[in-house]
Amino acid sequence: MKLVTVKVVRKTKNGLNGTIAVPGDKSISHRAIMLGGIANGKTVVKGFLPGDDCLSTISCLRQLGVNILQEGDYLEIDGKGIKHLREPASVLEVGNSGTTIRLLSGLLAGLPLYACLQGDSSIAIRPMNRIVEPLRLMGAKMDGRQDGKYTPLTINGRSLQAINYTMPVASAQVKSAILLAGLHAIGTTSVTELHVSRDHTERMLEAFGVTIHRSGKKVTITGKQSLTAITIDIPGDISSAAFFLVAGSIIPNSHITIQRVGINQTRTGIIDVLERMGASIKITGKEEQSFEPFADLEVKFAPLKATEIAGEMIPRLIDEIPIIALAATQAEGTTIIKDASELKVKETNRINTVAEELNRMGAHIETTGDGLIIHGKTPLKGAYVNSHGDHRIGMMLSIAGCLADGETVIENSEAIKVSYPTFFEILSKLQEINQTVIE
Repeated sequence: MKLVTVKVVRKTKNGLNGTIAVPGDKSISHRAIMLGGIANGKTVVKGFLPGDDCLSTISCLRQLGVNILQEGDYLEIDGKGIKHLREPASVLEVGNSGTTIRLLSGLLAGLPLYACLQGDSSIAIRPMNRIVEPLRLMGAKMDGRQDGKYTPLTINGRSLQAINYTMPVASAQVKSAILLAGLHAIGTTSVTELHVSRDHTERMLEAFGVTIHRSGKKVTITGKQSLTAITIDIPGDISSAAFFLVAGSIIPNSHITIQRVGINQTRTGIIDVLERMGASIKITGKEEQSFEPFADLEVKFAPLKATEIAGEMIPRLIDEIPIIALAATQAEGTTIIKDASELKVKETNRINTVAEELNRMGAHIETTGDGLIIHGKTPLKGAYVNSHGDHRIGMMLSIAGCLADGETVIENSEAIKVSYPTFFEILSKLQEINQTVIE
């Protein structure tokens, strides 16, 4: 029987204050493992995120014959080139990680081996046809439930041909799967996006010595290129920092500095939207190392006003919408989020889950077919809420509990370990004497 974990959170009376560092970027961590695993030589990774999702990627690469040393947030990956990946002896288990299964499918589709990939109950209902269809166009032999729409996925690797593909959805995972397949396809593969999504794969491929051409919304890669091992220093994950950027903005008397956060422009929509809402955010110490920019972010409490979020902004903050919704409950006016139907196929249907759980706490949120209408400013009260196994919902509800009157009980809080194993420890640090997170 599964053990259900619960966290109890009470209102923070004196604000959240202090200087913290958030874990390494999850997206970059996944890609570092995969590309290091197919590079020639020893890749060293510093600042790796040892969360459940990224550990699933390590486990899969080890099953494919890659030697990986992990000590906390430090990795050494002994790569011998993509042709040396071996056929796994058992099913590749990806856990809760959509990034693992989608990117790994692209990587394996052109190799002469058989693999079966599956994950947990959340992965079982997430759409896989968005990668299966373009990979089949390249010649991949893939199958799965409902003709490849759902897991488990099976891959019988074979030689691939390059394609020119226009993506029907804005998804960095889909784009990355096609580029990784194109890496060992015959010819030149191009991917054109509707809206530019996060570009960590392109940046990292270039750092490993692969030639990539980028022009507007189009990315091009020529097959049969090899990778050379590098050292990667991963910045803090802005998606994790987002919870404290919002907490600092909406909880009175708060003042938080978050050190060395990744500020890749395809990911900084959270900063742009919060500043548009009136947040007090200061960016200092900008640097670029290991092909990704980073900086320190300082946030102070400030009154917020409503805004509208739509169009090309959505891919730049898709993972941050749950915590933005919380910020909007504390903003004057009505915030509208639209063009975000991608939220329906995340770890949960985040459109419905965000509204359901925050409304339990006294928020006034309506759902639409592709987003949310959030009426502010509304006081929040403690309630019994549920992460539904979604790490970002769990963290959002924890920050809401720090603001709400009374006691908030969060069921299935263990989901937070997927991306932020030390979240409650850091939250307690910021609460100082007035500790409100109870074990």
